[in-house]
Parts: sequence; structure tokens; C-alpha cells
Amino acid sequence: MGVFRRCERLLPSPFSADDRERGYRYQLALRQLELSDTRVFDQPRAGREWFERTLRDQLTLGRPDHVAVVFQRKVIATTPGRFWTRVFNRGDQVGLQVHYKHSKVKQYLKEGRALRTETTVNDSYDFGVGRLLTEANFKALLAIGHDINERLLDAQLEACACAPDSETLARVVLPGHDHDGQPAPALRFGDPRVQALLASLCCFSHLLDGLTNRSLRTHVARLLPGYSPRQMTYDLRRLRRNGFLTRIEGSRRYQLTADGRRLAVFFAKTYARVVTPSLSELDPALPDEIGARSHLARAWRAYERALDERIADAALAP
Repeated sequence: MGVFRRCERLLPSPFSADDRERGYRYQLALRQLELSDTRVFDQPRAGREWFERTLRDQLTLGRPDHVAVVFQRKVIATTPGRFWTRVFNRGDQVGLQVHYKHSKVKQYLKEGRALRTETTVNDSYDFGVGRLLTEANFKALLAIGHDINERLLDAQLEACACAPDSETLARVVLPGHDHDGQPAPALRFGDPRVQALLASLCCFSHLLDGLTNRSLRTHVARLLPGYSPRQMTYDLRRLRRNGFLTRIEGSRRYQLTADGRRLAVFFAKTYARVVTPSLSELDPALPDEIGARSHLARAWRAYERALDERIADAALAP
């Protein structure tokens, strides 16, 4: 501000000395503000591999078309502006852009080894902050920009470090009781209904807005045709008693817990990316020419042959 006032005295102005004495003067306004976060990887190759896996997560688990969680602003049908996510290419580099109204957050690998997260605010009114350059407005936008960067990184890191310990996994997949002693029905891994339910919990919009019977049922029904409101009511009870959800006091909405999202991501990623493709490669009916191209199929068939030979040597074969 002091620099501008010094320059103002040197620049031509329509204000006369009398006008300035009466208090007429220019005011500075915020046109654009960019805030960045840079994380440097020790090994560039590891950084690129991590970022490319993270991009895949953003597009396949929940498909974050609703970006409210990143910007911490509620988005409804009548909210003006654009809200979308896209992946862009810059030469041999890949990046991610998340748009909210006139503003956006962009993430890419800088020089192949630094993860760069940039939030650009093009209109402070997008976040309910005034446009005049005052100390209060500037501090508010600084906090908003840094928080947006942190929320995006936190969501990505949670998706990467989602494997639970054995005790937590057993508590979820086996019948038990919640902390109030109420029965907590099991969420059995691999059950189609459970997998559709937990995959639907990965949607980004749940993290900010919470969820209701209707909003979650809409997502589950896309994966499981014929899914009914009665089934949703039962499943909400299962999720709450297993620690995935907490009820928002004074409402019929539920909030997804940090452990709940982590477990939901683990179930969804493990089933979709490990179990399903692996079972297809282990199928005995898989043609030999296809199985020969799979490391897992070759190893499994070699194991089966070795086991058959061991059984034959022991004279146990019928």
C-alpha cells in the first residue's frame, strides 16, 4: 500500500489538491491472487509415479464433478458459475485443474520433481470476501487459498495411505457391537451391495455437505439397480454403527468420518484394482495365449503344477 501511495504522487491524477483534502482518492482492489504449495520429492521418478496414481484416483473413485470439498463452499443447483475437474497435458507432463466459479486450483509436477499446488482466486466474491485491498480481506484470502491447497493434498494422501490394521479390518467385516453395545452388522468385503455402498461413500461431495438417505441412495442405485430406500435405511445404520458415519446433530444428515472415508477407499480400490482383475487372470478357462502375457497367471499355473506334482509324489491323488 505504501508503494502505491508513493507512486500515486508521481502519476497524473484527475483529483485536485482540494479533492484530496476532502478525502477523494483511489482505492486498490484485488483482481487476482495466486497462492502455491510446493512439495519436492527426493526421487523424481517416485514423484511422477505417485502423482499419476493420484490422478487416476481422482477420476475413478467418486469422480469429483462436485468440487465443493476442495473449495469448502456449498454448491447447489442454483449456484452460478462452473464447477468441473479436468486433466490437462503440458508437453510430457500431466496436471489437474479443479474449477469453482471464477477461481481454480491447479496441480502439476514442476520440473519433474516438485509437486506444485496453486490456487488462483480471480474474484474474491466467490468466497464472500470484499474486493478492496484491505488487511482483513487480504488475510482472509490468504487463509482461503492455503486451506484449499491443504484440503486437496490431504484428500489425496488419505486415498494413498488407506490400508487399515488387522483389528480394524476384522471389526468391519465381522459382526460386532458399537460403543453403545448396539449390534453392528458386518460389512463383508466382496459383497456386491457392500462394495457399491462403500464405493459411493468415496464421492468428494460427501466430505463437505454430508449425506442423506436420498443423496447416498442415488449414488448406490447407479451401481446396484433396484436398490430401495428400505435397504438404504438399513445400510445407513450399518455404516453408523461401524464408525463410518456420525449423525449431524439436529438434522437427518450424516457426516463421513476420516476413518470411514479411509476404509471406504481401501475397500473400493482393493476390490476394483486387485481382486477383480486378479481373479480374471487366475481363471482356469483363461486361454493359454492370454495367460502367458500375465505374470500373475504364469506364477499361479506354475504353483498349481508344482502342487499337483507334490500330491502325486505323496500318493494322495485319486
